[in-house]
Amino acid sequence: MDDTALRKLHALARAAAHPLDAAEADVADVAGRTCACPVSLLADRDDGTVVRHGGVVLKAHAPDSDTAQLRARVALAGLPALAGVLLPPVPGPGTLSDGPDEPADGRPLTFWPFGVPVDPEDPDAAPWEEAGRLLALLHRTPVPPGLPPMRARVKVALAVERMRRTAPDHPAAATVLAAWATLPAGDTGGGRPALCHGDFHLGQLVRPGGGPCWRLIDVDDLGTGDPAWDLARPAAWFAAGLLPPEVWSRFLGAYEAAGGPATTGPAETGAGPADPWVRLDGPARALTVQTAALAVAKSTVEGRALDEVEDVMIDTCARIASVRTELAPQASP
Repeated sequence: MDDTALRKLHALARAAAHPLDAAEADVADVAGRTCACPVSLLADRDDGTVVRHGGVVLKAHAPDSDTAQLRARVALAGLPALAGVLLPPVPGPGTLSDGPDEPADGRPLTFWPFGVPVDPEDPDAAPWEEAGRLLALLHRTPVPPGLPPMRARVKVALAVERMRRTAPDHPAAATVLAAWATLPAGDTGGGRPALCHGDFHLGQLVRPGGGPCWRLIDVDDLGTGDPAWDLARPAAWFAAGLLPPEVWSRFLGAYEAAGGPATTGPAETGAGPADPWVRLDGPARALTVQTAALAVAKSTVEGRALDEVEDVMIDTCARIASVRTELAPQASP
């Protein structure tokens, strides 16, 4: 995003963080006033730009966002029934309380409370059990009418297309495409549709205001679907050997203890499979392909070699393509 657009976002975030000032002056005047609030650019990607001013975070969503679907997702995050699971939105200057504003450049805006993210420098403190519990609570919430499908499967296809477009001649591209060809065409878990996050990873957890409680953020991919997809990224990392077995066991154990349905069979059978990989294998394969495809695309654009973790995901794609059997390790916990 260019400097002019970024300045506009910072001004809007400033006005949202100081609503009493904004009520007395226009956004430009408010932006020009000084204050002691922390101000930062948290992310600037093709799919969204995020800025912070004090206790408010503003996200400018992708220009091609479906505003009606985004409005439904933002409204869902504000429901009292999900107050203990999802970070609720906050009103911003010119926004509707139940949906995104749309600035002149066509990028929908949403406003959120600032939350402290997971510390990437302290992996031992990552809240895996809390993540499992929050996902279980989300998946157990009745699906409201009018909510669009979650976008997890779409994101896999977009990642593969991005790799094809930006790195068709990369040595690893053929391996990723071979693994992609083994993926099932549809959901095969047999479970009932649930309310799903659609893009879960540890970066989607924050502690609002730096407090003790964790909440899920980022509603861009929220919707209905197979809840196994929300467990797929940790499952893929575990299967690839990147997530220690004890961490995977803590995460999955907390999810199942909280009544999460992703690893069980249809409710009418009265029981689910003893092995969670019956439900997780397909989505975990898909997230392996997505991660590997993005690694190939990004490394090519950045003009660098694949790093160690990215190499592991390519190797896992090779295993998927060669054996065409379950991705799960020989002895899953």
